[in-house]
Amino acid sequence: MRRLSLAAAAAACFFALAAPAAAQQLKVGTVAPEGSPWHDMLLDLNARWKKVSGGKISLRIYPSGTQGDEPDMIRKMRIGQLHAAALTSVGMEAIATEMNALSIPFLFESWEEVDYVRDRLGPRLKKSLEDKGFVVLTWGDAGWVHFFTVTPAPRPADMQKLVLFTWGNDPRTEEMYKDAGFRVMPLASTEILQSLQTGKIQAFPAPPIAALASQWFGAAKNMTPVKFAPVIGGAIISKAAWDRIDPALRPQLLEEAEEVGRIYKPRIRKLEGDAIAAMQKYGLKITPITPEIEREWKQTAEKVYPRLRGGYLRAQDFDEVTGLVKEYRSKKK
Repeated sequence: MRRLSLAAAAAACFFALAAPAAAQQLKVGTVAPEGSPWHDMLLDLNARWKKVSGGKISLRIYPSGTQGDEPDMIRKMRIGQLHAAALTSVGMEAIATEMNALSIPFLFESWEEVDYVRDRLGPRLKKSLEDKGFVVLTWGDAGWVHFFTVTPAPRPADMQKLVLFTWGNDPRTEEMYKDAGFRVMPLASTEILQSLQTGKIQAFPAPPIAALASQWFGAAKNMTPVKFAPVIGGAIISKAAWDRIDPALRPQLLEEAEEVGRIYKPRIRKLEGDAIAAMQKYGLKITPITPEIEREWKQTAEKVYPRLRGGYLRAQDFDEVTGLVKEYRSKKK
């Protein structure tokens, strides 16, 4: 009987090793609405991963904030309720504060500057996120942050009279706005539309694509077209979930994720102008601003820089990013 048991155990081990690995479905969350370009990017990634893994790896995508706001999704990834997420810089900053350096207000003037800086910081940012338990699948962005308001607010002084949405669970950004003289209301992004409709807030900063996709602009039909900051983000997966994937598949999966990021980056950047035009058809008004007003905005931001450096982000990170922007502009000249 003992011999039979040992033989049966040996056979079971053999067939377990010989059998193909069980299919893994990874749960992925995002606040991006269904049908948005970021949701499309995840659908594309799912198709690619299924193909290169022979159906062993697939994604179950939860769009439109159905898994909560970005801090909620990060918490769920840490306890295994979610495996991955497509996040903005707000979510990534909650994991690795170094990401703050790519969101310095009114520092960047073009995508070329953003790419120049991110390309040089990228390896260190990936390492920082990995040290916190997350693997970067691909970088991405969502456009330039503009201000959408219930009444026209071309100047900083006009915006300071309104209650402005800021992300909940992001006290550093909240303090940054307060230091610059703004009135803020920290909320989950899923609460923006209702809060506009009830008058709880009168303004929100967001990329035009997000304002259109989430229909927030319908309750705040004035846009101040200053480039506050680029929205940097990407898709990440918990290291625990990544380590459970067959090591032989990981390089191919990562290559496909990076390729999807490269494909969608120019598409999303082009969509910004399309989104503004679409919103204008439904009543969005672009508040005219002059070079003088632009200078007012930049000066308002620069007054906060001493607090940002060493407070909101580490002094060495602030100095490195501002130095790289100067380096790029010098080379361009």
